[in-house]
Amino acid sequence: MRLHDVNKGIHKNRKRLRVGRGPGSGHGKTSGRGHKGQGQLAGWSASAIFEGARMPIIRQIPKRGFHNRFARTVFSVNIGDIAKAFPAGSEVTPAALKAAGLARGVWDELKILGQGEVPHALSVSAHRLSRQAREKILAAGGTVTEIPGPAAVVKGQKKASQKTPATE
Repeated sequence: MRLHDVNKGIHKNRKRLRVGRGPGSGHGKTSGRGHKGQGQLAGWSASAIFEGARMPIIRQIPKRGFHNRFARTVFSVNIGDIAKAFPAGSEVTPAALKAAGLARGVWDELKILGQGEVPHALSVSAHRLSRQAREKILAAGGTVTEIPGPAAVVKGQKKASQKTPATE
C-alpha cells in the first residue's frame, strides 16, 4: 500500500444524484428507471429474491428430508486431545475445555469420543460419553461424571405456578 492509496474510493461529501433534470444530465427522461414495466412506477420495490415473471430459483430447488431447528447442538472432543491438553489428576469440565480452546463455538451438549490414548488419570465431566471413552478413562484410573442436559420440553404441559401462598 502506498500513501496515495490510503483514501482511494472514499468520498465523504459526495453530492446526491439528482435525477429527472433533463437530457443533458444523463439521468433525464426515464430517470434511470428504464422503459415500461413495474420498475418505472413510484413506490414499487422488489423482494430480494424477485426474479421477474419466472419461478424463483429457491422454489425450483426440491426440498428433501427434515431439519429440526429445535435440536440440540452436540460438540464432540476426542479423549486423546483432552489427555494432551490436561495434566494428570486435573478436572475436565465443559468450562475447562472452552478455556483450553478444545470446545469452540456455540453448542448445547458436549460429547467425549474415544479416539486416542489416555496415559494418566483424569476426572471428566460431560453431557455424553462414548463407551470406548468411558472405558479408557476408567482404565487409566480416572473418574467419569455425566452432566444432565437441558430438560426436554413436553408439549401441552403447563409450567408450575411460582406464586407463594398469601399470609393472613
